[in-house]
Amino acid sequence: MTTTTTSSWTKRHILSLETFTAEEYETLLETADSFREVLSRRTKKVPALQAQVVANLFFEPSTRTRSSFELAAKRLSADTLNFAGSSSSLTKGETILDTAKTYVAMGANILVIRHRQAGVPHTIAAEMDRLEGNVSVFNAGDGQHEHPSQALLDLFTLYQLLSPSSPHQFLQGKKIAIVGDILHSRVARSNLYSLTTMGATVHLAAPPTLLPREFQEFLGEKLVCHWQVEPALTDADFIMTLRLQKERMSEHLLPSLREYHQQFGITRDRVLLAHPHVKILHPGPVNRGVEISSDLMDDPELSLISQQVTSGVAVRMALLYLIGTSD
Repeated sequence: MTTTTTSSWTKRHILSLETFTAEEYETLLETADSFREVLSRRTKKVPALQAQVVANLFFEPSTRTRSSFELAAKRLSADTLNFAGSSSSLTKGETILDTAKTYVAMGANILVIRHRQAGVPHTIAAEMDRLEGNVSVFNAGDGQHEHPSQALLDLFTLYQLLSPSSPHQFLQGKKIAIVGDILHSRVARSNLYSLTTMGATVHLAAPPTLLPREFQEFLGEKLVCHWQVEPALTDADFIMTLRLQKERMSEHLLPSLREYHQQFGITRDRVLLAHPHVKILHPGPVNRGVEISSDLMDDPELSLISQQVTSGVAVRMALLYLIGTSD
């Protein structure tokens, strides 16, 4: 395996993609590509993080992200510690910061944090910096803020498909439609940063209750907002549909799931508006028949959903490697 040099990598923590440069995305993509090659071997392990400890502190439920981070750490030969909130000392009154410091005291070098409240990983990272213990913090999803690793595996999935000779601005000139619950999506926010930095123009589509006007000012001319799905899909190179969180029904943000599917669901007829070689992504889990029809989700000619899941381990290996070996 050949990995990209980390001499230009300066991030100790990965909390948001807002400050990522094109060069940092390129480093990440090239490193993930090296680890993808490792994962294709019979022996899928490398000693890159041997003797380091990765603690997965997930304060809200997760299947894909948590399992992917755990497997990525093990493939790098790191030891792993896994936190379960329901059976932890949090139920006895311990604070989140105390929990994080407990894992550090046990030898954790990297803390992977997921929490339903925005800003928790940032608070823990600030405390780690104050303690000067050289501990890295990774945001695995915080409230409605960001989900950096999901956006990066989406980016890597597109990078693999387009197979550019260089990752530099490989999305230049591409139109990407993101459809669904934009307002509450941490995945969408992270993707807006990564996709536009790498050259794409992003079109958002959702009902007005799920796509506030301020999103139009988010990234200027690189971002276009629509309250109807058809303009976003027209000539799109890629369509990313987001999970519609059913709890939004109780908040009266939508009349019904059936009506949402009729107006914004990705169907075979609507896909005809897009580029002839369009591909579809979804961060999962998927509500079949709501945000996307089942036949499209299972169509290998159109769907990149399974590739996204596969990309997750290589990308998270690259992320753990980059922050785990940087000075």
